[in-house]
Amino acid sequence: MTDNHTRSTPYRATHRVVGDTTVVTLRGEIDVLTAPPLSTRLDTLTAGPHPDLVLDLRPVSFMDCAGLGVLCRAHNRARLRHGRVRLITESALFLRTLRHTGLTDVFEIHPRWPDDLPGTASADPASA
Repeated sequence: MTDNHTRSTPYRATHRVVGDTTVVTLRGEIDVLTAPPLSTRLDTLTAGPHPDLVLDLRPVSFMDCAGLGVLCRAHNRARLRHGRVRLITESALFLRTLRHTGLTDVFEIHPRWPDDLPGTASADPASA
């Protein structure tokens, strides 16, 4: 029997702190194979009091239900600690997925850099 495994394009994540907000830019695919390490990373970023995360999903090429689960977990952890998780996405497919799963009203969704974060559009990591 030959091994024929499908491999995900690994996600990559970078994060930086802007004021009191942690901005995490995700790239690649977030699926059942890549979700566990991302979940661990977001658990760390939501561990303290009042976490404020912005997850820039614009460079994400694919997300399955495991990825949605990771986002929900981060959101729930942040809320329990009186914080928030905001998503940046322009993906019609991802927005439709959120709508069909009933998650549109759960997340604070922005098509571009949130206005309340310091910096200008030129500071936007996706525009660089």
